[in-house]
Amino acid sequence: MGSNYLIMFIGWEGVGLCSYLLIGFWFKNNNYNDAGKKAFIMNRIGDMGFMLGMFFMLFYFGSLDFGTVAAEAQNQTVNSTILVVTTLLLFVGATGKSAQIPLYTWLPDAMAGPTPVSALIHAATMVTAGIYMIVRSNVLFAMAPATLTVILIVGTITSVFAACIGLLQNDIKKVLAYSTVSQLGLMFAALGLGAFTSGMFHVVTHAFFKALLFLGSGSVIHALHGEQDIRKMGGLSKPIKITFITFLIGSLAISGVFPFAGFFSKDEILGKAFENNIGLWAILSFSSLLTAFYMFRLVYLTFSNEYRGSNETKKHIHESPATMAIPLIILAILSVIGGFMGLPKGLGFTHVFDNYLSSVVDESKQYLTEAHHTSHVMEYLLIGIALAGAIIMILFARHKYVTQKQLPVADNELTGINKVISNKFYVDEWYDKLIVKPIMVMSDLFLVLIDKLIIDLVVNATAWIVSTTGKTVRLIQNGNTGFYVFAMVIGMMVLFLIRLIL
Repeated sequence: MGSNYLIMFIGWEGVGLCSYLLIGFWFKNNNYNDAGKKAFIMNRIGDMGFMLGMFFMLFYFGSLDFGTVAAEAQNQTVNSTILVVTTLLLFVGATGKSAQIPLYTWLPDAMAGPTPVSALIHAATMVTAGIYMIVRSNVLFAMAPATLTVILIVGTITSVFAACIGLLQNDIKKVLAYSTVSQLGLMFAALGLGAFTSGMFHVVTHAFFKALLFLGSGSVIHALHGEQDIRKMGGLSKPIKITFITFLIGSLAISGVFPFAGFFSKDEILGKAFENNIGLWAILSFSSLLTAFYMFRLVYLTFSNEYRGSNETKKHIHESPATMAIPLIILAILSVIGGFMGLPKGLGFTHVFDNYLSSVVDESKQYLTEAHHTSHVMEYLLIGIALAGAIIMILFARHKYVTQKQLPVADNELTGINKVISNKFYVDEWYDKLIVKPIMVMSDLFLVLIDKLIIDLVVNATAWIVSTTGKTVRLIQNGNTGFYVFAMVIGMMVLFLIRLIL
């Protein structure tokens, strides 16, 4: 909330440190420690981009103050090299913090942290810092359309890619993690379109329902004594009724069902996409349909039909205490009413959120290409298509997992594209093969060539010379006064010779 990029970066790093420490909260589990280190390293890659972006600003604009940088940037020409490079570097920082391709793989692993941490840091606050930073720098980005195009492409691909992975995940928190990556991609797509207010609006509504879903998943895990595999759940709608109702509200909100919060913010982004490019609208709509399907796959497998876990666990299923249930209820209420702060302006309503942000984003509008506005009829039609698509996906999920009672197959029985998607397209394995292992080989090589042969040789040789010299000199330090006088005379003669020669 500071007035310049340096103060923002301090907070940026501070929340990254909190994330690292909390992911490894259960530090006796090495896998959790590794997940924390992975998050820390991936974020450092992005943060290097942010730092380089600040160096460029300091060098070319002479300041890191938001107002000064924006004013100086407007002295440049649109799409100037300085602006494009600076904004691309800032976007690299946003890519790391907000888990976009190719720096997204840390976020699913961050689910190793306690569920409230996932709800707060990895769903509602830290991961949206990248979007906040870009909106805060909207003038810079509006003057660099080339960068906005890159943001649009990366955000769109991330949204669809993560949604596809979410279809076949069986860990309740992993489904929500990939859902978060997908929703962040949707927000970046909005920023790439220059719809800064729409992207930020979805940040706010997403915070309500995604925090609700994560806390809801924590309530389910609490009820089942640590079980996170949705294949071992089912039939939980009656024993944990509050959790079920609130989780259902969160799922309806993220699926874009009227009148829940996600309906308004998603529809606004899809409307902006339609105004710019029908193909883009179709891709983002497809991503939204996938969201509705995998979220209700999660709901039905968790809460419907019969319980599939052990009898011992079944005996002890219980609703969460008030300390867990009350936050769920509060977030459920916000997930219902939160969208009404952004009613469609094109249909004659007051967009409270847009009015609130207008003083921040209005300055950048002069540099953005004006998209053609859709008619009222077309707006209603788009709303109808989005709503109908979400409902069809929900009903399709119900048919598969409630009526037909299908269950996800065991991991070792997966084949073809399903196996690839279930294994997250093997991105982590490729990273390990192409980046981690070569670095490890290089480090081993440097260990032998530089550390052992050069550094150790210099250090050991120095020690040997000092030791040998000491041992030799020690032999003549024997207290013989005659030898000392002789040595003094020899020394004086050497000095005289040196003086004569020079």
